[in-house]
Amino acid sequence: MHVDEDARDRLAESLYDALRTGTPIDTPTDEHDLTIEDAYDVQSRFVQRRIDDGAEVVGHKIGLTSDAIQNQLGVDEPDFGRLLDTMFVDGRTIPADDLLQPRVEPEIGFLIEEELEPPVSYLDVLEATERVVPVLEIIDSRVRDWNIQIQDTVADNASSALYLTGEAVHPVDARDLSLEGVKFHLNGELAASGVGAAVLDHPARSVAWLANTLADLDVSLEPGHLVLSGSLTSAVDVEPGDVLGVEFSSIGTIHARVGEE
Repeated sequence: MHVDEDARDRLAESLYDALRTGTPIDTPTDEHDLTIEDAYDVQSRFVQRRIDDGAEVVGHKIGLTSDAIQNQLGVDEPDFGRLLDTMFVDGRTIPADDLLQPRVEPEIGFLIEEELEPPVSYLDVLEATERVVPVLEIIDSRVRDWNIQIQDTVADNASSALYLTGEAVHPVDARDLSLEGVKFHLNGELAASGVGAAVLDHPARSVAWLANTLADLDVSLEPGHLVLSGSLTSAVDVEPGDVLGVEFSSIGTIHARVGEE
């Protein structure tokens, strides 16, 4: 049974308040029998409040792209959220004041050049992609203690927060992104490592899933938008003052620090 519209609007408002005040909320699914459809509607209402504040949608992010996290949440497909221009970190200092309980993930970002017509394959994605760029995504949860099911993270805009990109972009021609490796260092120590194949066997498959899923909602990936395809590693908890280093095998590096509160 769907949750009624008033309840969905109240959930969106509570997530928005958590974002503004820095005080996380209790787990929505503890009190509401949310369906996935309900959760995406809450997400849309939550994002719309940020758009009303002046933000602009500049792309999408994809989550739950590894077998391990899907098994943990008891799901068999990814989820998605909207990227806003206000999420972009311009510089190399991540503003800790904007975060509640942050984690970081290294990802491959796809800069979409052409509209994708469903059904979309990963080869279609590669053909439509202008460039790829290294990305460090900062995920966060407006839900207390990350106590979430998939409906909770979907409602919370797929637990998105901020993102940084590398300075260089690279063509996809003659580049096997399933073999693209990454090492993530936290305060000089190796914290995680992975490879592109961890993202649905190939990061472009993740983007194809998104394109086909959005088409079912009468939405399409827009040329010029950025798509974060999913993390190559497990998420790593970070704190103010931490120094972060992400080294991809061929598409570049990102160095950053988490600012003091």
